[in-house]
Amino acid sequence: MAVASQHSRLAPLKVWSKWLTYRKYIPIDPAAELELPRIGYKLPNVMNRDEAERVLSQPNVGEPLGIRDRAMLEILYSSGLRRVELLNLKLYDVDQKHGLVTVREGKGKRDRVVPIGERALAWLDVYLNSLRPKIVKKPDNGNIFLTSNGVPFTPNHFSLLAHRYVKLAGIGKGGACHIFRHTMATLMLEGGADIRYIQAMLGHVRLDTTQIYTHVSIRVLKQVHTATHPGARLESANSQVKEAHIHSDQQVGSEN
Repeated sequence: MAVASQHSRLAPLKVWSKWLTYRKYIPIDPAAELELPRIGYKLPNVMNRDEAERVLSQPNVGEPLGIRDRAMLEILYSSGLRRVELLNLKLYDVDQKHGLVTVREGKGKRDRVVPIGERALAWLDVYLNSLRPKIVKKPDNGNIFLTSNGVPFTPNHFSLLAHRYVKLAGIGKGGACHIFRHTMATLMLEGGADIRYIQAMLGHVRLDTTQIYTHVSIRVLKQVHTATHPGARLESANSQVKEAHIHSDQQVGSEN
């Protein structure tokens, strides 16, 4: 079992055991000495701009279901919604005039409003006008995205769909829905967005949760390093490097 899984199973057990002791259902806390495993630090999987475009182009938009899938992926990429947040979107949650999406009861039961790009809105508009009216079943509960059977997606169903498109793109990276969220945050950071704006987009309560993307954005760090570090470029020491190569080759030849 992974360390994170061990932690998620043991943590509630410690809390429950402590509560049982506090309420005097048991005389002593048997989990008092139990140490939770330390969860390692793992960087999220992200795509660069070209890879993201390749994934987005995978749905066959010549078919109605392909238009739906393209619209779903575009919204994930544009607004960085979580999987369940996207699937819970209602028709009245998208303000196409002002380019805004209202996320109702996201993680932690918190609402937020985030921007959505014009391209994502365009694909959403095509889906809403061409496919949804034909597949929706009465009574209509207002969910935007529906399966071919006219019912809302289950999270696992959508994850399998998104994963298939990531795999079809052949970018050599795994992932499904969350890779779009990570990619949006990283590309915005690389584009110059303040990390507090990204925090608001993602719906993070604590800034340190968002700061993982400062570690992911290595491409910008590399550019800054090249531009500012005096030893980052070869030109200043090029002659010395060439001379060192010559001496090294001569020494190897003499040893042989």
